[in-house]
Amino acid sequence: MLKRSLLVLLGVFTLQASQAQILDKLKKLSQPKTTTTTSTTSGTTSLSTITQGDAGTAIKEALSKGVTAGIQKLNKTDGFFGNEIYKMLLPEDAVKVGNTLRQLGMGSLVDKAILQINRSAEKAVGFAAPIFVDAIKQMTLTDALNLVKGGNTSATDYFKSKTTDKLKAAFAPVVKSSLDSTLATKYYGDAVTTYNKLPTTFNKINPDLQDYVTTRAVAALFDQIGKEEQNIRANPVARTTDILKKVFGAK
Repeated sequence: MLKRSLLVLLGVFTLQASQAQILDKLKKLSQPKTTTTTSTTSGTTSLSTITQGDAGTAIKEALSKGVTAGIQKLNKTDGFFGNEIYKMLLPEDAVKVGNTLRQLGMGSLVDKAILQINRSAEKAVGFAAPIFVDAIKQMTLTDALNLVKGGNTSATDYFKSKTTDKLKAAFAPVVKSSLDSTLATKYYGDAVTTYNKLPTTFNKINPDLQDYVTTRAVAALFDQIGKEEQNIRANPVARTTDILKKVFGAK
């Protein structure tokens, strides 16, 4: 009798286990199947699947990458002075100063000023990262998708149009400190003072060196950011993160 009861109970437990397994399988079968599509670095994601959020994140990441690349290129000896594109001469209003002093055999005074002006810019851009990156983070993108679909430097151009004045204001104190520490202010001041004391000088000049260097340094960084954006758009290898691959590799 006991043996029979045990057999019955065993049968019940077996049936319950089987039913549980069947219910579990039915539950899984009733769930909709999902297919996962993965984008590759070669760019198989469709542009139609890119959200404004994705686009905005990718744009800001590309701009930040450009800031880093620009600083690495410019924040070194001859980053400005040895580069024909970015090398700074005297401010436009002071060109006459340089020409006059050279004619009078004082070209070395002008050369010292120009060298140290460029050295100050090379030094200053080393402190640009937090200023630029903060501006990128705070930038509001109202139509990020169109910037992704735009021209080779559309994101950089937008960033430039929205932040140049604020960036110059934030960067100016850094430039001033760099101008003073490299003696650029002194050499430039010597050149201008010497020119103003000449008996042939009727119109005294005093161009704003700080604003000149700030403007040129910021412009150089924007140029570098634009070049990196172009690189990311054209070169899959430059898309070093998943979001850059997804957005800029989309077709």
